[in-house]
Parts: sequence; structure tokens; C-alpha cells
Amino acid sequence: MSEIPTTMTASVLRGIEDLVLEDRPVPSPAPDEVLVQVLSVGVCGSDVHYYTHGRIGPYVVESPLVLGHEASGRIVAVGADVDAARIGQRVAIEPQRPCRVCELCRAGAYNLCPAMEFYATPPIDGAFCEYVLIQDDFAYEVPDSISDHAAALMEPLSVGIAAAQKGGIKVGDTVLVAGGGPIGIIAAQVARAFGAVDVVVSDINPARRELAAGYGVRVLDPATESTEQLGAHVFIDASGAVPAIVNGIRSVRSGGTVVLVGSADEIPLSVPEIAMREVNVTGTFRYTNTWPIARALLATGQVELDSLVTHEYGIEQVEEALTGEGSAGSLKRIVLPGVRRVAEPELAGRA
Repeated sequence: MSEIPTTMTASVLRGIEDLVLEDRPVPSPAPDEVLVQVLSVGVCGSDVHYYTHGRIGPYVVESPLVLGHEASGRIVAVGADVDAARIGQRVAIEPQRPCRVCELCRAGAYNLCPAMEFYATPPIDGAFCEYVLIQDDFAYEVPDSISDHAAALMEPLSVGIAAAQKGGIKVGDTVLVAGGGPIGIIAAQVARAFGAVDVVVSDINPARRELAAGYGVRVLDPATESTEQLGAHVFIDASGAVPAIVNGIRSVRSGGTVVLVGSADEIPLSVPEIAMREVNVTGTFRYTNTWPIARALLATGQVELDSLVTHEYGIEQVEEALTGEGSAGSLKRIVLPGVRRVAEPELAGRA
């Protein structure tokens, strides 16, 4: 292993649409932590929201913040209580630190820990930088068959896994997914891996429908095609669009489950429709114990993530990455913290 430098480059959000590059000290791992050289970081909608609005709900950027929480890398140093044999391992990072002792943590719902420290959620720094720390057991070794990009995208894959788990998807189910973006496409792949025999992705954007169709699922245009006769066992909203959620509730069969992953603030809810058909409506907040499942789904080819990546950016181009959602063909954008600039952000030759 090469010598670890004393300083690193970080992309730092100082305020709304105010990003700067800073030299920061490379952190030292606590006894239970590992130091990871970051190789790939996905751009999430939450990163974009913090950049453009400076807050998400109660989480407000009040001091300089490093964004980015979908990360992979290589362990370059370990704390005193961690096996030194881990140095050199390629890992996918579960970007959170629960307290592990509260009632929720002890019950297994550590995603709901009130003391949670989560990458890129104020005031905790994220991974748009060259090195990060994470507790040893939240750095998951990945095989060579899983690329750095796919390892980073195990984070949004975990969102899809958590949604499938909350929906109780099982063999033979029909599943409707609203939204043909990265989370929707991932959720659809997970639903199929969990045994759903009919997976339908609904999106008003024809380009997104075309992309989703490439993953072997049915697609439809909700503006012209009704889903209310679908009788889905599970509906997963990955759109955050109120009309899509209302339509999805009407599209599940009696006793079916609605899983809200998108970020709509409020929706009109017909209590008689929910109560008289015994429709289960629930949400997801991050994930628990999903990385081993994500690794298995990728290693066995049941889920494919590399083709979601459409653009790469260097550490000097984080602002371009955050504002590039409207770029032609953009689906998933990746930042390479160890690279200064990518000459052409769009990946050449993508199918």
C-alpha cells in the first residue's frame, strides 16, 4: 500500500449553491473504525436538494458540509481494535453510525436511532472527499466481480431492498413501481429478485420508460394507461408525485401493501378506501442489515447496477454532477474523489 498523505481534497458545501474545494487533514481511525480511500460516490437526490435548498425537512445546513453518501473504496488503515488484515480490502460503505444501545437499536431498527450519524446529513460530513472513516462492521468487503461503481450503488440498492422487505414481496406477486429513475429501476429489479412475476414500472417520461424496459419489466404511461385494474400485491412509490401515490393506492388489491419511498410532503388519503379494503400503507427510512443481501444480489447477477451509471465527474466537478440531472441520458451520476477532472463526464460507449 502507498503511504497515506496527511491532507486530502474535499468538496465542501458552504451554503446554497456555494461549493468550494478545501484541503483537509486525513482523519485517523478510532479503535473500532477503518480509514477508506474513496473510489466511487453516487450522486443522490438528497445531495442535490441540500445543494439547491440548504435543507431537507428538519435537517438544515448550518455549517460547512461534505455531501455524498453512496460510497465505495479501499481500506488503507484500521483502528487498534480492527484486524490489520482488512487493509487493502475493497469495500462498500453503509454510511451511518447508530448508537447501538437505544431501544430502537436494540430492537433491530437501528435506522430509526434518534442519535444516528449519517453521511452528508447535517452536521455529519459525507464522501465527496478522498478519505472517510466508518465503523469496521459497516465497511463490507466486496468481491472483484462487483465494480467500484456497483459497490457504491449498494446504498440505493439497499433502499430498494428495504422497500421490498416492507412490502413483503414474495414469489408470484404482482408489483407496481411508480417512477422510472434509479430508485424505481432498482426497486423493480429487487422485486423480481424477491420472486415477483409481474413487475410494472409507471412513469410519465417516455425516456425513463424506455430505460426501465431495458431491465426486463413492463412499463406504462400513467397519462394514458390505467393501473387500477392491475390488482397489485405491492405498490412502491419511488416518484414522490402525489397523483402517482393516489393512483398506486387504488391499484393495489384488498389487503395489499403500499410502500412510500418517494418524498412527497402530503397526500390526500381516503380513510374508507384504506380501511374497508384493509390496505397497508407504510414508509421506509433508509435500511437495516441490507448490505449482505445487496452483495449477494449483485454477485449472483440478480440485480445489475453498472448500466445505471451514465456520467462520471472528478472532485473538481462536483457542482456539475449535482446540477447534471437534466443532461441528455442522465440516470446515475458518479463522482471519483481521487480524480481531479474527467475530460468528458458522459461515459463513452454506454449501451
